[in-house]
Amino acid sequence: MIAELIADRMGELPAGERRAAQTLVANYPLIGLKTVAEFAQAAGVSSPTILRFVARLGFHNYSEFQASLQEELAAQLQSPAARPLGPEGAVSPMVEATVDNIRETFRHLSDRQVGEIVRRLTERRGHMYLVGGRFTDPLARYMAAHLAIIRPNVFHLAGQESMWRDRLIDMGKRDVLLIFDIRRYQESLLDIAEKAHRRGVQIILFTDQWLSPVTKFARHVIAGRTAVPSAWDSSAALFVVAETLIGAITRQLEADSARRLREMENLR
Repeated sequence: MIAELIADRMGELPAGERRAAQTLVANYPLIGLKTVAEFAQAAGVSSPTILRFVARLGFHNYSEFQASLQEELAAQLQSPAARPLGPEGAVSPMVEATVDNIRETFRHLSDRQVGEIVRRLTERRGHMYLVGGRFTDPLARYMAAHLAIIRPNVFHLAGQESMWRDRLIDMGKRDVLLIFDIRRYQESLLDIAEKAHRRGVQIILFTDQWLSPVTKFARHVIAGRTAVPSAWDSSAALFVVAETLIGAITRQLEADSARRLREMENLR
């Protein structure tokens, strides 16, 4: 996946190529399907810089780069009805694919990024909001249930989508919004991300390897592998990421979380 190649190489890119990478990730993958000149103009760099960036990712030419993006876009838009069901009794391939997804997800998730996210989620200022889509909201609810125990002001945005927008009035620059969104991406999540971003809310996105459109508004993006031999994508890798963050945040807030747990036990 090109997004994963970028994540792996971002730290070693020269300034101009880094701007090209950031522009591509923020408008993934569509900006890369435009001409070299249009991509360069959007990134504010020269056309040769775009070509050097593409070569650094391992592509022989711009056409090969675009062909790879087109394949990713086709996969991103694929309906569950068009995906292979996998052989009957395919427990072993499913397990192997899930384990591979977890391994690949963490291979592209750096300790630095995890540390930055944990530091942001352990700040005492502001509120934390979590929301997901049709199949990913259970992840948001699960993570919110844990974090609400170890730190204050954690809210899961549940119920009708109109209620999510009503909560925007309480969101501001001190707050953070965690969004879970995998293909086929949910328009309402993009809508709340855009509105929250305008209000200065910091957004952390949990998505798949094809990158939700919410990426353009996110401060941090965690791209989990989701494809398995099934008509349905798997959220297992993102679930493990969520549990990893929950564990790291709990350790970071050890004294506060222990105090809160004791008080909760006394209130029961």
